[in-house]
Amino acid sequence: MKKRVLGISGIRSDYDLMSGLYRRLAVDPELDFRLLVGGAHLSKTYGYSFDLIRADGIPVLATIENLIDSDSISSRLKSASIMLQTAVDIVAQWRPDLILYAGDREEVWIGALLGNYLEIPTVHFYGGDHTDSWHIDNPVRHAASKLSTFHVVPTDEHRRRLIALGEPDSRIRVLGSLALDNFRASEAVATNPAGAIKRVPPHIGDYALVLFHPDPSEYAIAGDICRNILLELKHAELGACVGYPNTDAANRDIIAVFSEFASEPRFYFYRTLEREHFISLYKQARFIIGNSSSGIMEAASVPIPAINVGLRQRGRLAGRNVLFVDADRESVRRAIVHALDPEFRSSIADIINPYGDGRSCARAYDLIVKTDFAKLLHKTEDPLQRTGDLDGKKGRRDPTQVKYKFRWLPRR
Repeated sequence: MKKRVLGISGIRSDYDLMSGLYRRLAVDPELDFRLLVGGAHLSKTYGYSFDLIRADGIPVLATIENLIDSDSISSRLKSASIMLQTAVDIVAQWRPDLILYAGDREEVWIGALLGNYLEIPTVHFYGGDHTDSWHIDNPVRHAASKLSTFHVVPTDEHRRRLIALGEPDSRIRVLGSLALDNFRASEAVATNPAGAIKRVPPHIGDYALVLFHPDPSEYAIAGDICRNILLELKHAELGACVGYPNTDAANRDIIAVFSEFASEPRFYFYRTLEREHFISLYKQARFIIGNSSSGIMEAASVPIPAINVGLRQRGRLAGRNVLFVDADRESVRRAIVHALDPEFRSSIADIINPYGDGRSCARAYDLIVKTDFAKLLHKTEDPLQRTGDLDGKKGRRDPTQVKYKFRWLPRR
């Protein structure tokens, strides 16, 4: 019988992080790989990115329409509860040998809970990250890591943070960011973005890529921050390709601001794009601006400057192409001038992306197909028994390597 592997995805962002690996798993004749799809993927408000999954040819186990299309702080939790409740019977009946999930949104703890209670091994990708913000993503990410069987992380900093949380080094692999493989594999589709995407203004000229998502500490002013960014791009006589926000509360305030600029002749607003078109826009942009994790992790692979506005993403590992700035117009204006400065742009031309080399999907694929995760299913590690430093150089009791006098019996 083929090894059954299940991925869980609820939004474009987590799918893009994993799509390269998913495509490899989907064509392996020795595997039965399928995806459980829900959330914003099935919402026309956020671009119906399920079409991207189908275009990639990824087999789908089931779709779950769970997203409550609201702008409240409770809607995400209610939506997640619907997905979890619906997924239990679906996953229990198919009975995969392994569950994969990525990042820090609600799908990671849904996948982790399914794995633990249904006694299925899990792999959490992109754990061990952390920001200075009090965003719910921080504790969700760390909690999902503690509930996960195994971890694939982009950097050694993330590995050390997981060890600090009590995870043994033997459950962690540093493989780089899988998302960078898409940037390495893709070429710009056209010398002018209008040649690839008809809706882009034909005379857009030099432009910035704008990706801004609401952060809890800035919910009340999220729309104002977004307005400041667009006003300053207009002041700098730049065009803008602007992506819609994610499903967090205050996203409607941001969308309302977009409507204020809908008639700008050099501004283009989109809900979702095909991967090649998005990367083409990315590679031809003068810089990326907003607060998306893409600016932190991916912009250095182009390379282009990334202006991170406001509090979101503060404290994360970042290359020297990233400019962290306050959200007032003057700070944004100075950052734009700096990002366009030829001397600064020359200084980042040879930057090495700290998140990887664009060859991570092959490493992750080898790990998935060659590792017997069932042997690691039961986490018996006691944090009080842990000794040694965070680099794993000193002796440490690692229960995954200890022989016990009893053995686990599979559930019938």
